[in-house]
Amino acid sequence: MYEVTVLPNGVPIISEHIPYVRSVSIGFWWHTGSRHEVDRLCGASHFIEHMLFKGTTNRSARDIAEAIDFAGGQLNAFTSKEHTCYYARVLDEHLDLAVDIISDMMLNSCFASDELEKERAVILEEIRMCEDTPDEIVHDLFIASALAGHPLAHSILGTEDTVCAIHREDLLAYLQQRYHAGNLVIAAAGNVPHAEIVRAVTERLATLQSQTTPDNYQEAHKMGADILKNKDTEQVHLCMGGLGIQRNSPEIYALHILDMALGGGMSSRLFQELREKRGLVYATYSYHTLFQDAGIFSVYAGTSPRNVRKVVRVIRQQFADVCAHGLHPDEIKRAKEQLKGSLMLSLENTVNRMSRLAKMQLFSEEMLTPDELVTRIEKVTSSEVQAVAKTLLQRANQVITAVGPVNQQMLEEE
Repeated sequence: MYEVTVLPNGVPIISEHIPYVRSVSIGFWWHTGSRHEVDRLCGASHFIEHMLFKGTTNRSARDIAEAIDFAGGQLNAFTSKEHTCYYARVLDEHLDLAVDIISDMMLNSCFASDELEKERAVILEEIRMCEDTPDEIVHDLFIASALAGHPLAHSILGTEDTVCAIHREDLLAYLQQRYHAGNLVIAAAGNVPHAEIVRAVTERLATLQSQTTPDNYQEAHKMGADILKNKDTEQVHLCMGGLGIQRNSPEIYALHILDMALGGGMSSRLFQELREKRGLVYATYSYHTLFQDAGIFSVYAGTSPRNVRKVVRVIRQQFADVCAHGLHPDEIKRAKEQLKGSLMLSLENTVNRMSRLAKMQLFSEEMLTPDELVTRIEKVTSSEVQAVAKTLLQRANQVITAVGPVNQQMLEEE
């Protein structure tokens, strides 16, 4: 079962004791991401994530790396639209080391000017690498189109212009504004009792103060136009879809089933129709992303320029068919079994279990056990899935983004 303790400064600690493993995964989850940045500071959250690994007043960047390597552990971080996570996976006997290193990074990072300039160059190369990866950048374009004008449309990496314009003082001010006790959740899963985790964290975060930080939640109700990025590539990479549902919507279980049946595996409709029956693609899938005040649903496909119109037509036909007739009972049954299997298999990894706990706490989600989640999935009816499809897959709720040798005529009906 899960245990939760709230420290005097307001930091919640949530953990799951798993006595049959020898490791523990612990993460410091900050409720800050690219959506919280003003345009001028686009990319600041990600920049800070990089800088916290570059040395503290107590440890150099090399000291941090060597300490974790010496313990046989892993230390990593990532930035998303709505949160930033710093986490470690170590042997249970090294919990204190992991907490000490991450806490030191959070509280005592130097942001040395020379390191900042080196890391700025690294981030610029990361942005250029993304530009050279069309099957990745097409998803960023899709979010920018589907959520046009919304704070969630901000790029996580930022742009070359914004990253070049960010100063050390900007990062320190943003750190002061967002990295406080009221914006932090600590989650852990593994072979360490909850009381030991609370002790380790309390010893190191007692001085962290809380404050109130306003958020920029707003309804997403207006999409932008199609975005086509002409690039000299062999394939056209395209995303097609639109606005989805919010993170805490009661429709999420029906959405999971729709997503799985439509493009969630080799037996899914789109894989069968586009690849197996027609040979139009090598890769195709659907996906959804849930945010606190919005969501997106999209289908990805990569195809040769001569087949773009055919691929778009097939996707639209499948959208229309699901809206009109729903899913076949066999599709729903198969999707439910796939969902249950993927959930249970993912929970064999302590990082995944830790992440699941953190998101439930961070976003005030219902604290459901895996068995309770399975029950929710089982209860979804075909009419509920069709209702979600009618909301998400209507032609009026569709935009297309594409990267490659593409033009607007390729997307038009014959």
